This record gives sequence, C-alpha cells and structure tokens, in this order.
Amino acid sequence: MERLREHLLETDYTIDGVRDRLGDMAASALAREELVPALRATADGDPLAALIRLWWLGVPVPAGAVPAAVLDSVLDSGLAVAEGGEVRASVQLQPWETGGYVVSDRKVRPGDPALRPDHVVGAGGASANLAQLVTRRPVQRALDLGTGCGVQVLHLAGRAGEIVATDVNPRAVELAELSWKLSEISGVEARVGSMFEPVEGEQFDLVVSNPPFVITPPGRRSTLTYRETGREGDAFCRDLVRQTPGHLAPGGQAHLLANWLHVEGEDWRERVGGWLSETGCDAWAVQRDVQDPAQYVELWLRDAAEQGTPGYAEHYDRWLSWFDEQKVEGVGFGWITMRNSGTLDPVVRVEQLTHQVALPVGEYVDGVLDSIATAHRVQNLDSALLRTVDGLLDERVGLPGAEDPMRIVLRQTTGLRRSREVGTVEAALAGVCDGELALGPLLNVIAELVGDGDILHADAIRPLIAEGYFTL
Repeated sequence: MERLREHLLETDYTIDGVRDRLGDMAASALAREELVPALRATADGDPLAALIRLWWLGVPVPAGAVPAAVLDSVLDSGLAVAEGGEVRASVQLQPWETGGYVVSDRKVRPGDPALRPDHVVGAGGASANLAQLVTRRPVQRALDLGTGCGVQVLHLAGRAGEIVATDVNPRAVELAELSWKLSEISGVEARVGSMFEPVEGEQFDLVVSNPPFVITPPGRRSTLTYRETGREGDAFCRDLVRQTPGHLAPGGQAHLLANWLHVEGEDWRERVGGWLSETGCDAWAVQRDVQDPAQYVELWLRDAAEQGTPGYAEHYDRWLSWFDEQKVEGVGFGWITMRNSGTLDPVVRVEQLTHQVALPVGEYVDGVLDSIATAHRVQNLDSALLRTVDGLLDERVGLPGAEDPMRIVLRQTTGLRRSREVGTVEAALAGVCDGELALGPLLNVIAELVGDGDILHADAIRPLIAEGYFTL
C-alpha cells in the first residue's frame, strides 16, 4: 500500500491533478455522466492518464501502464484484476480533498448492471456536506456511524484522539480500511453492526453520521444497504435522532444528515422538532432542500441507474402510489446538530436555509449553538451587554426622494448569511450596540431619538440574538 500511495502522489493523482489533467470541459461532462471528453483527454496513456482511466473512469488499461511493483500491490489488495494483458479496476479509487484517498465500488452509470445490495457508494455531495458541517474543535473520542467508504474518518483524523467507525455492511468496513491505509490513517477501530449496537454502553465527544436516509416504499424488491433500511417512512432518521443522545458524553455534539417527510396537514418543523424535543439536547435542524415526490423518486432511481430498465416505470409508479397513500407532499433534506449541554431546559431550533452559507459551517457551528442557547436562557436581557456582530450590513430600500425607507434589512456577510427585515429601533440598536451600555438603557435612549415614544421590550431582541445578529 505504501508503494501504491507513493505512485499516486508521484503521478499527481490528486484532486487538483485530476482536474488539471481533464480540463474544464471533460470535468463538466463527467458530472453529467458523459465519459467521452474524459476518455479523449486521457488518450495518450501517460502515467496519470492511466490512473484516471483505471480508477476514475473504470476503463481497462494495459498492464504495462502500471509499474510492476505497484501492480503487485494493486492485485494483492484486490483493487484491480489482471486479464489478458490488461488491468481492470475492481473498485473506484478517488483522491479526496483532505489529501487522502477513498476506496469504494465503482460509480454506477447508465447501462451498468444492477447494483449489488452491499454496494459501497463513493464519497460525493452528501459526504462533503457532512464534513463541512462538523465542528472543528478537537475531541477525545469520535464515532463515525455508518462509515461507508470511510471518508468522514479522513476529516476527523488529527482532530480526534480516538475514532470508532461502524457500518452494518461488512464490505463497507473492508473498503473503508483500504481508504485509511492509502491515506496513512492508523488507529481507527472499525466495527460491524447496525445503528448503535456496535458501541452499546459507550459515549463519545463527537458523533457524525451520513446514514441510509432514503425513504422508499415497504417491500422494495431490493434494499441498497448504503442508502435504505427498509424502515417505514422517515422512522430510521427519527430513531437515530432519539438514540444519539444516549451516546454523547457531557458537552458532546452530534452532526447528522437526514431526510424527513412533508405530510399533508402537518408542519414539517413540528415533525422534526418533535424528534428533537425528546432528546434532552440543545438542537439545531436546518432544511437545505425540499423535493416534490416525483423529483425525489427520479433522483434515487437515477442514483441506482434504473432509468431505462424494464421495471423503471413500474417502480416509479409504485413509489409515487405509496407517497400518495401516506399523503406525502414532499421530502426535506438537511442537517441535524445536537449538543449534550446537561441542562434541564434544552432549546430546539428548526429552520429553513436554502441560500448559500459560508463554508465550512464547522468553523462557526459552535457559535451558532451558543447563540441559540443564549437567547433562550439569559434571564435579564435589560442588563445584558450586547454588541453587534462583525460584518453586519444595514440595507435600506425606499422610493427616490422618500423621507423614510420602506424596508430596513439587517444582512450578515459572514457565517450563515441570514437577513431579516427590522424596524427603526432594531436598526438603530445595530448601529450603536458595542458592549459598553446595557440593553435596557440603550433601548430607552433609542426610543427617545428614533421611536414614537414606545420603548421596545428587551425580550423582542431575543430572536436577533438567536440568529446571530447580536452577541454577548
């Protein structure tokens, strides 16, 4: 493995190296599952082109294109097989943004055979989303629940003293261990089992999970382990949320990805908030996207390369029929973060943020949780010394020549980049709030200068604290 890693680095088989070698056109075409431009870009057969063809495009290469010493390591580890003077990849081996490598089953493309039930999916958009969300603070013990190809461990290495990684799929654990070896990550304890069974009775300072959250009809003809559990509706995500707090050490945090149903006559916020209110943790749930049932079904049928297959229309229809029976109007996707704050008065915030936010969220997620908790728990806001956060803009919209603006918007330029329409008092507060004078007296002065005589109650500022416009 060491010699193989050296060869990968020597040939610049890295994220930047592959991108530069392919060029923008071929890279964009690959994102649309079109291989021809990438094949043309790698036709000259140099060492980097051979690696891209073998492990990224899934195309056989001449045995002579891989150095003999490296080829022996590749064949012995099961990363490829030799047939008739050619080498054919058994897996996909992709460079990752951490500088490491991820081993998974080859990405399925239109026309490929049906996926095996224990297919190990490679690192992609969801993996990157979770990695961006996870707190950057160092921890002693971390758990990667449902490790898959092991990509989250690549991000946790160096930030966690101990890492335990679990998966219900033994094949996933095998490939994850190859990912870690190629990435020079050691000391990870890998265990096979479902949910929290492999870590029963144990607690962690950090739990991360990109779980099998896809919602499919009961009795689906084949369950793909990496994305489906066979559970009814969004019950798996609900139960994951409920069970996680039992494995969080005091002060520990969990970051999960999840899907949830939008059901007719029910507010999705109450659904997800209901899961979290039973945990005893401070929690923050964010819906990043929502799809109607048809969009959702098409996404996951495409994911399994079922478009164009004989059973596609039947499967599509049955899936939609089940959504109709359950009165499902849409499916939400987002983040769930929990903190075991040890309080008897936990706070839960559920919101939708579909706009672009500053990445990585993990750089400031602890501050987001602190703001939510502070707004909820500070007893006497009148005496609080608040200050306006850095990077806040005051935007005023009005007709030309008008004396007063029609709208005043406070807009964050960093972090979650929220925006909120406010009144003249809140806007004035944002302009003078520097932590020197208590909130109550400040509001009194502002009322005299810009208000109509009515003094804004300090509690009216709590939402602005929770959303990060003001801080203590």
